[in-house]
Amino acid sequence: MTTPTRDAVSLGAKSPVMSSDLIVQVPAGTPATEKTMAEAIREALAEEMERDPRVFLLGEDIGKHGGAFGVTRTLFDRFGPERVRNTPISENSIVGAATGAALVGMRPVAEIMFVDFSGLAMDQIANQAAKLHLMTGGQARVPWVLRMPQGGGAGKSTAAQHSQSLEVWYAHIPGLKVLLPSTPYDAKGLLKAAIRDDNPVIFLEHKLLYSFKGLVPEEEYVLPIGKCDVKREGSDVTVVASGYMVWHAMAVAQLLEPEGVSVEVVDVRTVSPLDEETIGASTRKTGRLLVVAEASRSYGPTGEWAMVAMEQAFDYLKAPIQRLAGRFSPVPFADSLENGMWPTTADVVGAIHNLMQY
Repeated sequence: MTTPTRDAVSLGAKSPVMSSDLIVQVPAGTPATEKTMAEAIREALAEEMERDPRVFLLGEDIGKHGGAFGVTRTLFDRFGPERVRNTPISENSIVGAATGAALVGMRPVAEIMFVDFSGLAMDQIANQAAKLHLMTGGQARVPWVLRMPQGGGAGKSTAAQHSQSLEVWYAHIPGLKVLLPSTPYDAKGLLKAAIRDDNPVIFLEHKLLYSFKGLVPEEEYVLPIGKCDVKREGSDVTVVASGYMVWHAMAVAQLLEPEGVSVEVVDVRTVSPLDEETIGASTRKTGRLLVVAEASRSYGPTGEWAMVAMEQAFDYLKAPIQRLAGRFSPVPFADSLENGMWPTTADVVGAIHNLMQY
């Protein structure tokens, strides 16, 4: 597989966070094909466009060029300019057009080149799409999906305006659903569910994960929105993580197994609505909790996850909850500084060692 440029830390000859074998979600014997996350997303879009003529795509350079990361490449040739629509460089117009189309019965899938640019469309997202169902007394529905790459560490010094993790912006808005897959399997199944959902859905894709490979079933499947996925069972400590951080957690679980430390990894997958029951149940099971996210530590998702666990599992805790998250800072341009912005595998190892002292 193509190796992402942001490694966590050197742990032996090759950091295990780079191995797609860490996460296997397809049951043995199920016909499946190895795909990258970008390929899985493209396949989900194609299948839903074939299934439902109301589904169409819009965004900057998504036609022949395939978008900034090539995810929609080949779809223009397959479905034509009416259903794969290039737009002007106007995020507000992209989301406004998607909202209008959704209101009259279409199911648009809009793409914004980087999540950082979505602030230009915030009124359309937060004050229009998210609220119209309520404000019309349930008469109007806005079934659109807004796909946006996010996250840092792509090794191209994309800096402060192209590297943020902004899931909490949208999780804070009632009326929106917010998804953040970590694997090709999750990306395809959740995107298909999002397109079929009658609510506006924010679909976030970590840039480093586009090249990650994993098995994807050949038969059709759809994953439930609002449900965490326990990526690995364990008994000593729970790690709740999302996006790229799930791979750090899985790598650490593998590294610590020879030490006799059993790590359970819970992938949030759906930032909103949050599956509080799974987080609570896992924390009660292990009695120790580490929450890990790339988004900023200050006012970020880790605080929400930790409080959910406190509310549901306080009497079961054997140690104080620990959290790792991104620094509260604009992302620097220099690679050497950028790489210090987010938790590493070494950070996760250290945090779990601290928890196991209790």
